[in-house]
Amino acid sequence: AFPDFRIRGEGSNLQGTRWIHLGNDETYLALSEASEAPAEAWVPYGGKPGLNHLGFEVQDVEALRVRLQAAGYRDSTVPNVHPHRRRVYFYDAEGNDWEFVEYHSDDPAERNDYEQPDLP
Repeated sequence: AFPDFRIRGEGSNLQGTRWIHLGNDETYLALSEASEAPAEAWVPYGGKPGLNHLGFEVQDVEALRVRLQAAGYRDSTVPNVHPHRRRVYFYDAEGNDWEFVEYHSDDPAERNDYEQPDLP
């Protein structure tokens, strides 16, 4: 159904949970394994299979952050610094996590770079 999809990146997070990104240069699905470990306080969906979060590209992630905070949404952003993207996360009233990413490059290889970790 998606002949141009490929494994864009895969690895493990700091807690050892494996993840994989399947897609092309413009669109992808991020899959994470469910964990048997108890959920951390800041992750409502932790330890349970199901939807982790939805992600969207935006032009000005900082302006969006200010608007969402002013509207009362809870910031769930984990520290991240990457030369080619900036991400923020927010929970809605139902506990759904939303990711917003601003890219600082038009080059798909830089935008989708998994070799340089997002560092705090």
